[in-house]
Amino acid sequence: MAFRCQRDSWARQFATRVVSCQAAELRPEGGGAPVRGFQVVLEDTILFPEGGGQPDDRGFIGEVPVLRVTRRGPEAVHFVPAPLEPGAAVLLSLDWDRRFDHMQQHSGQHLITAIAEQMFGFKTTSWELGRQRSFIELDTPSMTAEQVEALERSVNEKIRERVPVRVRELAADDPEIETVRSRGLPDDHAGPVRVVDIEGIDSNMCCGTHVSNLSDLQVIKLLGTEKGKKNKTNLVFLAGNRVLKSIEQSHSTEKALTSLLKNGPGEHVEAVKRLQSSVKLLQKNNLNLLRDLAVLIAREFKSKPVQNQLFVLHRKEGDSEFMNIIANEIGTEETLLFLTVGDEKEAGLFLLAGPVEAVENLGPRVAELLGGKGAGKRGRFQGKATKMSRRGEVQALLQEFLSHRSPEA
Repeated sequence: MAFRCQRDSWARQFATRVVSCQAAELRPEGGGAPVRGFQVVLEDTILFPEGGGQPDDRGFIGEVPVLRVTRRGPEAVHFVPAPLEPGAAVLLSLDWDRRFDHMQQHSGQHLITAIAEQMFGFKTTSWELGRQRSFIELDTPSMTAEQVEALERSVNEKIRERVPVRVRELAADDPEIETVRSRGLPDDHAGPVRVVDIEGIDSNMCCGTHVSNLSDLQVIKLLGTEKGKKNKTNLVFLAGNRVLKSIEQSHSTEKALTSLLKNGPGEHVEAVKRLQSSVKLLQKNNLNLLRDLAVLIAREFKSKPVQNQLFVLHRKEGDSEFMNIIANEIGTEETLLFLTVGDEKEAGLFLLAGPVEAVENLGPRVAELLGGKGAGKRGRFQGKATKMSRRGEVQALLQEFLSHRSPEA
C-alpha cells in the first residue's frame, strides 16, 4: 500500500493510531553501541521510510522523537526511545525542513537523469542523496565540461517553465509499465506500481516523496563530475535550498578572505599563490638554517675537552633530518645520543644513536616509554612518539644503562 506521505508529500501533521509496539535496538548510523528503544507500527504515516535512494524522515509521535523509519513489507516501522500504547490515538509531526530538502534533491535527480539521457544518451545506473551534496552515477566513462554546462542550462530552463510533477499508480500487469523508466522493483513489492511523471519529460517508477511542480526546485547547480566505478561517471549536484546555502557559505568565505588578504575577490587566487611561494621559500630557508644549526650543535659538543657518554637534546622545530645530521657529525662509536623533536609533552619524533649493541638493547624500551613505535639498524633506532613528556624517564634509563656498563664496553 502507499503511505500517506506518498499520497500527499506536503502533509506536515497527521492523526493516526498505534497498531503495535515492540522492544528493539537501533544501531546508530555512525557506529557505536546499539540504542535501546521500541519499534512502532501505525495505521498510516506521513514519515517516509528510506527507499529509492531517499533517506528516511524524522519527526515526532506526540512528543516522542522518531529516530529512524524503515520499511518492513507493507509496513513503516518507526523506532522511538519510549513505548507507545497499541490502540492509542496519536498526532504525527514531520521534520519539514529535512523532508522538503529530500523532495528537492530527489525530484532534481529525476529531472537531471531524464535530460541527461535525452541530450547525451547517458543512462543513470544509481544515485545517492548525501547530507551535503548528491551525485548521479551515469553510464559513461567521461563527461565534458561543455556537456555539464549544457545539461545545467537545460534543467534550469525546465524549472523556469513550471512543469507539473504528478504521482499516479498503475496495476502491476498494466502494459504501460513497460514504457516507464525503472531500475526494478524491490523483491517484496506487492500491489500497485507507483509512477512519478514530470509532464512531457519523464515517467519513472519511484516510491519517494516529490515536489508537485518543477518550480518548487528553485534552481539546480551541477558541481561537476568525479570518477565513478569502472566506466562510470558521478555527476555531483545541488538542488533548491542547498544551492542557496552553498552560496551563503561561499560568500562568507569570500568575505573572510577579503579581510585576510586585503584585496578583492577577483584577486584572491593570485594573492594565495604569492603566499604559497613565500611560504615555500621560508620553509627552504628554515631547513637550511636547521641543518646549519645541527652542525653547530654537534661541533660544540665535540669541541669540549671531555665529552660525556650521553648526549641529550630536544628541539621543537626540528625534524628527522635535523637529528640525523647531529648524529652523523658527532659520531656514535663512543657516545650514546638521545634526540627528540616536536611537542614537548605530546607527539614528536625520536632518535637513539650510539654503539650498535646498546641501541639494539635500548631502542625498543625507549619507544615503549615514549608511547611510540620505531625501528632501526646499524646503531640507530628512530620512530614516532606520543608521550614526549616522558623524555626524562628515557634519559634516566640511558644514564642507568651507562653507569652499569663495564669499562671494556
